[in-house]
Amino acid sequence: MEKEVLTYINGNPIYRNFIQNLPYNPDLKHRSKNLRKAGNYPEVVFWQQVRSGSFYQLDFDRQRIIGNYIVDFYIKALGLIIEIDGSSHNDKDVYDDLREQYLMSFKLKIYRISSLRILHDLNNVMIEFENYIVDAYSNKGLTTPPFGHPSKGGE
Repeated sequence: MEKEVLTYINGNPIYRNFIQNLPYNPDLKHRSKNLRKAGNYPEVVFWQQVRSGSFYQLDFDRQRIIGNYIVDFYIKALGLIIEIDGSSHNDKDVYDDLREQYLMSFKLKIYRISSLRILHDLNNVMIEFENYIVDAYSNKGLTTPPFGHPSKGGE
């Protein structure tokens, strides 16, 4: 079956990678809504860059429920989770690892961005994010591993 081109980034076709039948815990709906309203500043800054299809016509969900977890951002058409790592992740390595393993078990990809980098180096963060999507979801991405970008450092 031919892969569907979703969009183009810098002339590279980005192929759809929709993951069907992801689990959903309706008990988290209220918490997810509250997280969206709370407006974590680095998440709001990132959201301003990607909302309403402004980032290559890609549709981002904010505070998306997957199973018993809420992820910061999710691009359904790519099966891509974007996590903004700030101080809330400090001292939660075991929890974060279990969460990540669970999410990756559905063949989802995870891209991590430091909250400090969003606040202090947004232009380069967005360029690196573009490059990650090209590497993972274009013809180049057919052999890339299912784990995101190593940009976690710099907290």
